[in-house]
This record gives sequence, C-alpha cells and structure tokens, in this order.
Amino acid sequence: MASRSIHPLLKLVLEVGPIAVFFLAYRMAPVPEGLGTAERQLEQILFATAVFLPTILGSLAVSYALTRKLPRMAVITAVVVTIFGGLTLVLRDDTFVKMKPTILYALFAGILGFGLLRGQLYLKYLMDELIPMRDEGWLTFTRRFIAFYVLLAVLNEVVWRGWGTDVWVNFRTFVLPLANFSFVMAQVPLFTRYAAPAEAAERADS
Repeated sequence: MASRSIHPLLKLVLEVGPIAVFFLAYRMAPVPEGLGTAERQLEQILFATAVFLPTILGSLAVSYALTRKLPRMAVITAVVVTIFGGLTLVLRDDTFVKMKPTILYALFAGILGFGLLRGQLYLKYLMDELIPMRDEGWLTFTRRFIAFYVLLAVLNEVVWRGWGTDVWVNFRTFVLPLANFSFVMAQVPLFTRYAAPAEAAERADS
C-alpha cells in the first residue's frame, strides 16, 4: 500500500506530544502526602512513565494508520523507550528512564560511527526520504550528527546525576527537543549545498 503524507502540524503533534504528556503526567502525578523529596520524585517518574509508554506507542500507531509507514528512527526510539520504561516500572528504579536518552543517543552515534568505519552512510538510509542529498553531504552530516549526539549523551548524564529529577524532567522536556531542532536548523546550509540533483533542479526552476 502506498504511503501517504500528513499535515506538518499533525506530524509535529505526534512527535512532540508524547514528551509533553510525560511532562504533564510528572507534574500532575497523584502522590501520597508525607513523602520525602526522593520518594515523591520516584512516584512522579513512575506515574509519568506509565502514562508515557502507551502514549508513544499510540502515537506510532496513529502515524502508521495515517501514512502507512513508520519512520525508522521513531521505531528504534520506541523500542528503547519501551525497554527502559518497562525496567523502570518493574524494578521501581528511575535510573533506567533517566539513562534512556543517554543510551539512545549513544546507540545512534555508535551505529552511525560503525557505518562510517564500513564506508556506509546509515543516516542516509534512515533519513534520505526526508532530506535528499548527495553522499558528500551525508558524510558531513553524519559526522556532525555523531558529535552532536555524543554531546547530548554526556549532557544527559551530567544533568540527571548532578541536578536531580525535577531539573532533569525540565531538561528532557524542553532542552533536548530544542537542541535537536536547533541542530537540524543549523544544517540547512549543508542540505542546500549538497541537495540531490533532482532537488537542486526543482530549486532552480522555482
């Protein structure tokens, strides 16, 4: 069955919505009175994670129902979220959900770095349908992507280990998405410079 496109605003809601739900669930979690700070934060994280898991899987299901395809990176992210979110709930240990961004960013960086060692551009395989570029552009973008994701992995570890759960939730909800968006926007000159021939011709005709 042929894939279909969806409105960019709806696509944004499907991508960012689960993160917003996680934040709201954390802030509005029903917590028993009289708990200390650590116990209160743990209960909030457990509640937010329990809400977040079905939300992100539901978002993926809606995306597939509307487009008849699933973004590869979104699928990988959902798998990692499910594993580490499940461990958080089963073991009642928020270390797993806090380390999830670290593992995810390190995983992507490691996979892309392994691809470069093999002379392959895995990022092109993941995102070529969104960003048509020549291989020279994908090579530069991949190198930048690896460095950026290693930086985010380190930052996530510093924040959750050094500033506690409340600060980490804000960092996870606002800083990480904004950092990813800013990074992609900063690459627009690269995308334009190495646009695939068909894309370049379209720009010249317009």
